[in-house]
Amino acid sequence: MKPSPQSKPSLPAPDPQAENFLTHLATDRGASPYTQRNYRQALAEFAAWHQRDRKSPPVWTKLERDDFRAYLRFLGRQKLGRAATRLRFSALRTFYKFLVRHRVLEATPIRNIALPKLEKRLPKYLTVKQMNDLLEAPLKMLETPEKKKRHRGRPVSGPAAHRDVAVLETIYSCGLRISELVGLRVEDIDWRERTVRVRGKGRKERVIPIGETALDAIELYWKQLPKRPAGNTPVFLSETRRRSPVNRIVLQRKLKTYLAMAGLDPAMTPHKLRHSYATHLLDAGADLRSVQEMLGHANLATTQIYTHVTTERLKKAYKKSHPRA
Repeated sequence: MKPSPQSKPSLPAPDPQAENFLTHLATDRGASPYTQRNYRQALAEFAAWHQRDRKSPPVWTKLERDDFRAYLRFLGRQKLGRAATRLRFSALRTFYKFLVRHRVLEATPIRNIALPKLEKRLPKYLTVKQMNDLLEAPLKMLETPEKKKRHRGRPVSGPAAHRDVAVLETIYSCGLRISELVGLRVEDIDWRERTVRVRGKGRKERVIPIGETALDAIELYWKQLPKRPAGNTPVFLSETRRRSPVNRIVLQRKLKTYLAMAGLDPAMTPHKLRHSYATHLLDAGADLRSVQEMLGHANLATTQIYTHVTTERLKKAYKKSHPRA
């Protein structure tokens, strides 16, 4: 979550209701570390605003709809993006649903508040050729000493390069979130059935296909290791911490390097590989419900945005090619 212009506040102590909610997120709902961090910060920012504007910390059970309308106006003056504003109110709404569910309140005060609508932006993705160029990038760093010298930082090792190929192949083959990839264990892979068990948001599990190319890349990576991983060992291991999964920050940094090597935008995130997976499946004729299930989307509407991507691509092809377009 993008911090507010003022500061990075922390929850005032004691705030047992907020802390109970955050504990619930971590334990009962199995929210990701990112969600926990964002929701904590959203509550803290609201509390800091209330302290500045109303000269007292918020009493959550006493707040009314007009308090949140005032906060919305404040966020508007800070020129936050629409998504950032909606994220903060999503956290506050979820918090109040928790209070209502646990009978602390009878009804939530956050209702009938018109939030700014999100701009319709199509997800960015790589073409099939661009994806192939990216998948080839890690091993190119091993080709010659001269190529290694042209890249800053510690020279890449053989096991690390093969791991990164396997990481990229698996993300693209399965459409995984980076947190799902880091959480993969050896026992999650069914080599005979060519499937993988994935733990998604809210601890929801799904079983999805994994391609032969990705499995071959994993196998080749494991052959580079002193000992073949087994059982509940992470599929993708850290270079520095024994039996620990590869760090997601390390993967994000390495992806930037590989994107640059492939002549692509280094600002692209691992999530864009997930976008590429969904777009390429739909382009090839996969049905929307199947793609929804493989992505682990709870709502079909979340998956439908990828149909807009393929439709826009078809429109451009039509306009370019049809004599009477």
